[in-house]
Amino acid sequence: MMKPLHAPSSAATSRIVLAAIAVAACLANPAQVNAQSADLVLCDRLAADPSDPDRPADVKGTSDVAASDVATAIKYCRIAANSSRRALYQLGRAYAASGQMGDAIAAWRKAADKGSSSAMVELGVLYGTGAGVARDEAQARKLFERAAQAGNPRGVTNLAALGGGDASSDPARARELLAKAAETNAEAQYQFGLMMADGTGGTRDDAGARSLFEKAAAQNHAGALERMGAFSQEGRGGPKDSAAAKAYYERAAALGDEDARKALERLRCPWAIKDKRGNLVTNLCF
Repeated sequence: MMKPLHAPSSAATSRIVLAAIAVAACLANPAQVNAQSADLVLCDRLAADPSDPDRPADVKGTSDVAASDVATAIKYCRIAANSSRRALYQLGRAYAASGQMGDAIAAWRKAADKGSSSAMVELGVLYGTGAGVARDEAQARKLFERAAQAGNPRGVTNLAALGGGDASSDPARARELLAKAAETNAEAQYQFGLMMADGTGGTRDDAGARSLFEKAAAQNHAGALERMGAFSQEGRGGPKDSAAAKAYYERAAALGDEDARKALERLRCPWAIKDKRGNLVTNLCF
């Protein structure tokens, strides 16, 4: 008598689905079969960083490695890391998400040695805050400077936040570094747009800022989507378009942007009722 077949476990089903996705991705683009392995495809899908300059344009990325994906991400990124510095950096992200900071630091150090500017930034943050390593502001600055010189926008902004150093003491230099990174990176486009909008480090240019925000928004950058909503609502740097503003805000809010959520609420409830002291009592909505 034949034994009854059992349904595969959820973990097994997940592995089957992921493998199928990887195979489908390679079949859809056979030119890339030799360029990257199925392990790297899966590593990218689960652990790619949206702000990583090494991330290919066709890889969406995720702001955080999901808890349910950590073990799988570590498995495939560890294999792909043998031939990819991007995967090595992403392996560090997966380790960090699982709380294995010692392994994360080791992976990021190896990735940084291979030229990963995102790994330099992560290590700089750890040294700057003393998380998992002895606090060392000089080392943090050195890492941020290396990342900034490589065109990493987070390297530029973190260096400025740290105080001192090339970019923070010279806003014009920070703007120059971001301009270089903005040629290909959504985060840099957003940060450079903010500097243009405020006139930091150079001439204020609303039209130029709006153009940069639009480029980053096209890549689903939440902050850029929110700024495009504000610029469209105000007619800043281009035409005023209330319908477009609402659409931008909705997209940004769906990605978790709190400023966009508040902007949508203000659009829904624009009339503020205040008491004689000027304190808000309620909003009228429609």
